Amino acid sequence: MRRVAAALLALTVGCVLADSAVVTLALPEILVRLHTTVGQVAWVLIAFNLVLAVIVRPAAWFYKKHDAAVLCAVGIAVFAGASALCAVAGSLDVLIIARSVQAVGGAFAVIGSLQLLVEELTERRGTAWWIAAGVFGTAIGPMAGGLLTDAFSWRSIFVVQVPIAVLAVPAALATRRRSGHSRAEAAVDTEKHRVRIRPNIALALLSAALSAALFLFVLLLVDGWRRSPAVAAVTVSVIPLAALLARPLDRTLRSGPLAQTMSGCLLIAGGLTGLALLPSAALAWTIAPQALVGLGLGLTLDPLTLQAMDGRLPHFLHGGWTIAARHAGVVLGLAILTPVFTADLRSAQPPAENAITALVLNAPLEPQDKIAIARGLADRLKQDSGRVPDLHPAFAQLHVSAVEQPAAAQLERDLDRQLERAATHAFRNAFLIGAALALAALLALIPLRRRGGV
Repeated sequence: MRRVAAALLALTVGCVLADSAVVTLALPEILVRLHTTVGQVAWVLIAFNLVLAVIVRPAAWFYKKHDAAVLCAVGIAVFAGASALCAVAGSLDVLIIARSVQAVGGAFAVIGSLQLLVEELTERRGTAWWIAAGVFGTAIGPMAGGLLTDAFSWRSIFVVQVPIAVLAVPAALATRRRSGHSRAEAAVDTEKHRVRIRPNIALALLSAALSAALFLFVLLLVDGWRRSPAVAAVTVSVIPLAALLARPLDRTLRSGPLAQTMSGCLLIAGGLTGLALLPSAALAWTIAPQALVGLGLGLTLDPLTLQAMDGRLPHFLHGGWTIAARHAGVVLGLAILTPVFTADLRSAQPPAENAITALVLNAPLEPQDKIAIARGLADRLKQDSGRVPDLHPAFAQLHVSAVEQPAAAQLERDLDRQLERAATHAFRNAFLIGAALALAALLALIPLRRRGGV
């Protein structure tokens, strides 16, 4: 029974932390269905991560004086209710509010689950379960969200979370009669267990860098290169698969903790640089950069979280700091990167329009057909202002003779390739900034001098 309860609590942690990125592949559909813009739809991610980062540390304070099982169960219930509200949201405003409430419940659920896992298992095993669930949720989130979106709709992402959370509520309450260590931990002399600064700073900077891979790359695939959510989900599965391979690789190399995490930072920086320098929109070119990012993720998030928490008491307090650092980093990354790539996207629009005009004028089509295509393209460019336009509707409404159909189809392919090149270039600076953030995390790990507790 203890293992069942522990598994449900760990699964809940994975769901909550997956929520920081699970809607990423659904954002293009949300953008269209809720009639919004790229900048506005980014708040579906920002709101959750911002509220979680702000609330998780105060939430840990409540655990000093109150029953961990009850608080955790309440947090999970709030998370479940807010997930249901997200699933039925009819506007972007309602969705963002529901996401914020989700984050509040998620903060209490994640902190409480850490405490209960430690009590149900052992300190080391409980912490390991908690960390592994969080890393797995973060890595697998975008892929799971993409598959659900393609199979059903973006709303299904939130629907599937509800039964998991509902089952976890009684699992949390079942631990109540066996708990009794939470309040005892509150009496620990915190001066002897100060927050470890460097690993938390590194976690924040790496999370900011990873937002480029888990948010911008997905937008490039779906909104820039017009891949379906399912294709994009399979594509980004390289990252979690590589993250799973990181641990056996490190055991083989037998590197120390510092070498491991610093190597991971370099791998993430290298992978993001590779995404910035993609030669074309062929998906094969993205495999190697993603693999580097995934390996780097596997070599950093788990060990850094353990470094920040190992031997620190109370568990919920230091676990709260790691969650706050990670999600503050995601917010930082989105706040920095979103304006950069949207500005670059706007800058790329005029030359892309000029190239489109030249391709249409040079196409072997009748003048009246060129005019009809030009009008349709102008309408699409106006409707999709601020994002990569979808030009297919302009061709779908076109009526040309059988003789001209191959030329029209070739023109559409040429225009799509031009837009793919423009989109790839528009995301370049944001990926390079993400790489710089990963290198900044590496610098934060370099020990300037040896001092205990830092």
